[in-house]
Amino acid sequence: MDNLTHSLAGAVLGQMGLKNKTGLGMGTLIIAANLPDIDAFAVLMGGHQHLAIRRGITHGPIAMLVLPLILTGIMIWFDGWQATRGKRPADRLPIHKGWLLALAFIGTLSHPALDWLNSYGVRVLEPFASKWIAGDTIFIIDIWIWIALIVGVWISRRREKSGGNWQRPAWISFAAICAYIFANGAITGVAESRTTHWLKHTAHVEPELVVANPLPVKFWKRAMLWRSADLYGEEDFDIFSPRDKQTQYQNGKTGTPHMVHHPAVAKAGEIDPEARAYLFWTRMPVVTVEDKGDNYLVTLRDQRFMISGIGDRFVVRTTVPKDRLDEAER
Repeated sequence: MDNLTHSLAGAVLGQMGLKNKTGLGMGTLIIAANLPDIDAFAVLMGGHQHLAIRRGITHGPIAMLVLPLILTGIMIWFDGWQATRGKRPADRLPIHKGWLLALAFIGTLSHPALDWLNSYGVRVLEPFASKWIAGDTIFIIDIWIWIALIVGVWISRRREKSGGNWQRPAWISFAAICAYIFANGAITGVAESRTTHWLKHTAHVEPELVVANPLPVKFWKRAMLWRSADLYGEEDFDIFSPRDKQTQYQNGKTGTPHMVHHPAVAKAGEIDPEARAYLFWTRMPVVTVEDKGDNYLVTLRDQRFMISGIGDRFVVRTTVPKDRLDEAER
């Protein structure tokens, strides 16, 4: 998810009462909720090689143990540093090391939990396993979650200042978001089940992968992405219009070749670091191979981002000399 969502999630956890467990509680929760994204430095590498680094080791089990320990140490040092300089706020609660560590763990763990919800995916077992997993439940930037978090924090803060029950609004916000996520998970499940049934029994296609890609704002809809051994396709799904969905399916085209099995694709991954990183990252590769005489021009895209209007950010083009392929592969 985006870092505003992560920050607001940390703030809601604090307003639920956790921030009063120790000094620097709120700051620890908000920082911890963003901490796994320290891998964002990888974008400085340029190109697309960062795709093979992001949402990997800093989101895995070792990081989930080490990052909270480091953050706790930094926060304890910061509190002591302010005290020695006479700048520690007088109204700050005393540091409780146990609770500070617990909040660092809670905030850090919230990060991959939220990242898992969208279709981009996260490698939660890195470095022990490099498999991408994705919940396909929430769009990567969800305005409804933003609203619930912002309203919950805002009302909670206002009640805190006026002396009211300030924890309740945060708890309501938390419960509403959990219910929203659960409902979206159910929509995704229904969408994938119906699409799989249609592909098998109406289109006579044996799908290898069916993904219900969440859409911005319209949480009740999904862009249904499917793949067979050599074809890919996209359909619309609306939980409120199942009949329209079936009609659209029946009138739509069956699919398009994705060409991922062309020998030039594997060779591109061998000779080009950009292509290698992309092929490691992509979950639903779509490939175009153009014969340019002595070379093949290989264009790599990801089906998940060909519907969102930002596909050009996730495209790799590379040239594969034909003399790098075996005689039979040419």
